[in-house]
Formats: sequence, C-alpha cells, structure tokens
Amino acid sequence: MDTLEKLKILSADSQYDLACACGTGKEDRRRRGQDSKWLYPVTLPQGGYSVLLKTLLSNSCVNDCKYCPLRSETQVRRCTLAPGEIAAAFMEYLRRREAFGLFLSSAVIGTPDHTMDRINAVARLLRRRHGFKGYIHLKIIPGASDAAVEESLSLANTVSLNIETPGKKRFSLLSHKKDYLQDIIRPLTLMGKLTSRGNRFAKVKCTTQFIIGASDEPDSEIISSVFSLYKRMNFKRVYFSAYQKGLGHPDIPGEKHSPVSAEEPFLREHRLYQTDFLIRKYGFREEDFLLDGNGNLHLDKDPKKVWADTHPEYFPVRINTAEKEALLRVPGLGPETVDRILTARRERKITRLEEVGMKGKRLTETERYVIME
Repeated sequence: MDTLEKLKILSADSQYDLACACGTGKEDRRRRGQDSKWLYPVTLPQGGYSVLLKTLLSNSCVNDCKYCPLRSETQVRRCTLAPGEIAAAFMEYLRRREAFGLFLSSAVIGTPDHTMDRINAVARLLRRRHGFKGYIHLKIIPGASDAAVEESLSLANTVSLNIETPGKKRFSLLSHKKDYLQDIIRPLTLMGKLTSRGNRFAKVKCTTQFIIGASDEPDSEIISSVFSLYKRMNFKRVYFSAYQKGLGHPDIPGEKHSPVSAEEPFLREHRLYQTDFLIRKYGFREEDFLLDGNGNLHLDKDPKKVWADTHPEYFPVRINTAEKEALLRVPGLGPETVDRILTARRERKITRLEEVGMKGKRLTETERYVIME
C-alpha cells in the first residue's frame, strides 16, 4: 500500500479513541477531510478551536483488549506508517490549511517502547526538522517506560493514556496481557506528577478515557476514579466512550448486556459527561451525585436536576443576593449565565431572567427554583 491508502485505513481506525475534543456542537464535531482522513477540532488554551489530523501510526496490535476491534485476534486489514510518512502527510495538510494540529496514537507494535519510539519520532521530525510549533497530542502506550513518557511530554502539548476501566477487577475482564497497575496506573501517575504545578512539564495537558459498558463497572466506581484523576493525579480532562456491541469479544459483559434501547449506552455516556462538567465547572463533590440502587446515574434525569429535586430545602434561590456557588446549583443556570447575573446585579436589581439572556425551556425550568429577591 502507498502512504495515502494506509493513511485512509489508519485514520478511520483512529475513530475508536475519543480522548481529544469530540462533542456535539457544530464547532467541536469531527468531520472527514479530503482523502477520507478524520479531522477533529480541539479547544485551545487561549480560546477558540484548531483542527487536528487524527490517525494511528499502526493498527497491527499484539494486545488482546477484548473491547477493541483491532485486537490481535481479529481479521482486519493491517498496515503501519513510517514516522516520515506521517510527518510529510501532516505538513501537506498544514500547507493546505486543512489541519493545524496532530493527534497521533497507535496499536502496540511489538513492545510498548518500540511503539513509543516511533510515535515520538513523528513529533521529533515535526518539531526539529520541519520547525512545527503548533499543537501535537501524543498517545502514551500502556506499559511505556518512564523515559518514553518523559520524551513525549517534551514534544507534545497534550498527552493521553486510556484508563479504560475503574480498577483492576473490571480491567481483568477486558485484557489478560496488560497489567492494570503496572501498565496503566504507573504511567498515569507519572504523567500527573510531571505535569503538576511547578514541574518541568506543567504546561502539558494530560487526558484519559474510560470505555463505558465493555466491563461491568457501575457509575459509582467511574465517578470515584474521575475525582481521583482530577484531585490526586492532576489530569485536565476525562473522556468517556460508550462501548458499541458487535466490536468486541463475545465473552465480555458489554456483549452480553441487553440495553433497553439502542440509545441507552450513549445516554449513559452523556450522563457521565454531565457529571464530569459538574465536577470541573460547578464544584460538585462525590457525595452530591445521587445514584440508583445499582450505583448508576439516573438515565431519565440529568444529575444536577436529581440533586436539586432531592434538596427542596435549598430552594428557592434568591437571584439578586445568592452567592455564586448557590446560583450554580440551580437547574438551568450554567457558569456563563451565573457570571452574567453577578455582573448585572452590581448595577441594578434583576427582575426577570430574560434580562440575562435566558429563554425557552431553560427559562421555564429555572423559574421553578428561584425568586427575584
């Protein structure tokens, strides 16, 4: 195969990893570029978006991850790109102003460090030979050595390693070749340590991803792990990818589970993203998430509204006098609206929520929980 044909295959296969920007709005939704390569948007630290070329270096994997359609036992068309091929292809995309950054991952070719050396080689070529100073997101391969992780941190703006499940017990259902503590938790811990405030790589962003529903994990374990990743390990974002039946080994829980509807796995993923947002932007604590008898989020109601409806003593909140933290607990009020409320009431008394830009269903919902005093 020539470079273009391999890039088409590997770019398509990279769709299974969402540990970069991939949302639902027009600005943050992935799209196909020329030659069928995937282009992904990413939110920049200074604001705005940039478009990433997203591809695998190889889909020839030695691992047995049972949720993954590229695992070693499956019959797929295998190929591998040389570091120079990826670098040259990306620079052509950059020249045509069709991509402005790179997200590079890979299946495990032989050993973790052999794969990491090839991933890092692409970044070295872009930085040192081509003088590229823009956005690079590199995947850390499970089991990578400390030295390989440090080199990636020296070359990238963002690095990620998928945690996959919340804990060794759940992980053991998905892989017999990888060791959860040694191959996943050890490098994740190192990544968090080296990017913490005051350290050499403090400006590098660390992200990770859970595969939701492939194992038999309850949401309570995922939420607990998310708090640990943010509070103890200094990670900047956690992503969630709903497991899609038919892609994995028939023995894993995700293949045996029969969802009530086709939308259930994606609704669960959505609820976890809402939970993550409440943790990062609203100051929710672990005990604020009220779960069902099986330790899962309620699918029929977002977690913020679940909290509000079980704390009637907290409401109504006084729009003109309440503290920011109290306003953020009101269903329908997000960080931007709360900031508009705080700004407006410095100059005048707010008499109607329409004054701060609220309308429609969100306005009707919010009015149930507030008073204009």
